[in-house]
Amino acid sequence: MDRGPGLSVRLKLTLSYAGFLVVAGALLLAAVWVFLLRGSNSLYVPDLSDFLRVFDPRSFGPAVFVPAAILVLAFLLVFGLVGGWILAGRMLAPLTRIADATRMAADGTLSHRIRLPGRRDEFRELADSFDTMLAQLEAHVAEQQRFAANASHELRTPLAITRTLLDVANDDPNRDTGELLDRLRVVNGRAIELTEALLLLSRADQRSFTREHVDLSLLAEEAAETLLPLAEKRGITLDVSGSITPLVGSQALLLQMTTNLVHNAIVHNLPDGGAVSVATTSSRGSVVLAVANTGDRLAPELVSTLTEPFQRGSERIHSDQAGVGLGLAIVKSIVRAHDGHLTLTSRPTGGLTVAVHLPGPVPHGAV
Repeated sequence: MDRGPGLSVRLKLTLSYAGFLVVAGALLLAAVWVFLLRGSNSLYVPDLSDFLRVFDPRSFGPAVFVPAAILVLAFLLVFGLVGGWILAGRMLAPLTRIADATRMAADGTLSHRIRLPGRRDEFRELADSFDTMLAQLEAHVAEQQRFAANASHELRTPLAITRTLLDVANDDPNRDTGELLDRLRVVNGRAIELTEALLLLSRADQRSFTREHVDLSLLAEEAAETLLPLAEKRGITLDVSGSITPLVGSQALLLQMTTNLVHNAIVHNLPDGGAVSVATTSSRGSVVLAVANTGDRLAPELVSTLTEPFQRGSERIHSDQAGVGLGLAIVKSIVRAHDGHLTLTSRPTGGLTVAVHLPGPVPHGAV
């Protein structure tokens, strides 16, 4: 929510209490002017009977002024406590709404928002920040729920196929076991691949890895060399370029990230005559890995969902290199674990450009 500038809470409280004290002082000075200027300059210590004489309109002088001043001060004290309590309550009322929203969030209600009205001050900024946090947390929980549902579905598929094959073999003892074993091996391999991908994704999300100095350009060359036979099989030109790009991170995870990007670029490409380019660059405090490929034109709304787990294009389902639908999701998690960010851009001529931006190594002697 965009707000205009406003007075800070501290300044509001200062002005409120200062104004209240000015009013109280004015009342005190008025009392002094009324009583002291008409009385004696000598010091007078009242006794109990003087307090009773305050209410006698015929009495006047120090014997009346001093008890009257004490009564005025007592009145100002009570008035100040009550007025200060009311003013502080009005000033701090937004905290009640924030506390209520916090309790609702603690009970699991993440859809509630504070939406504190008024101009921007400390309380409004706190409420807006809390609303933003709730929105991000709600989106994260929804993403995790979708991920759990999709993972359960993906894991159930090979298990269901395995049970079907075993039931068929049990009903037909004369069936060729060699064919059955081959199909079971394929299904089992897919289940293992999916499980390993889920473990890798969890490892990246938890950031449970050792950081070391890595040259991202060497990892790009290694990934391209590993996937070169696949590119040649599909008739795709694979080009790698770039300078030394040092950074600090997990070599295993960064290699997996690079391999996933190059593999996706090869698989999601033209049937023949396509191209994939891998480039690494280094600038002030950051390194960039860009992987671009040819292919069909992609709608922007489709591009924005490609990094979600188990998201596949229609052509990917029937591909011989279908994978498990976690390639870009793993890339996104690895990039996030290394404090970087990922951008996907649809190319006007068809295909996709994926750019990974990662922080470079901290120079020696820098704080």
